Amino acid sequence: MWLLDVDGVINVSRPGWGAAPRSGYAFSAGEEYRMRWAPALIDRIRALHHAGTVEICWCSTWCPDAEEVERLFTLPRLERAWSDHLTATAATAAKLAAARQVLAHGRRLIWTDDVEVPTCGIVHDELTHAGQALLIAPSPRRGLQPDHMNAIEAFVSW
Repeated sequence: MWLLDVDGVINVSRPGWGAAPRSGYAFSAGEEYRMRWAPALIDRIRALHHAGTVEICWCSTWCPDAEEVERLFTLPRLERAWSDHLTATAATAAKLAAARQVLAHGRRLIWTDDVEVPTCGIVHDELTHAGQALLIAPSPRRGLQPDHMNAIEAFVSW
């Protein structure tokens, strides 16, 4: 199960990937938000989904409006970790709960989030101790990069 955040992971100011980024607008709670992303990243996410090698689940404050980002990124409908609009504090707790739930159900976990993924410490050790989790905290300005996607593809292939 891949828990996928949006802002700072896909929607970033400098996505790179060796090509011009795309941009557009998505709506949440009646507000318009400008998004900027690397088309090649979206292609790789879409390919993993279509191959069926990993189940992708939005784990983002965008969950209740995920159809907006799916439309904008031309992604199929993906699972949602929750359906209500959450405060930032509640979303932080919901993201960690979603990661723990994946592992509690005996599933392997990929978690990509620029802010909430622990990079060290007790929670990091808890999630990764059995080798069942790949945690990626990309730069919030650059988001997921080709090396991150290579690591995800390698992780789901074994």
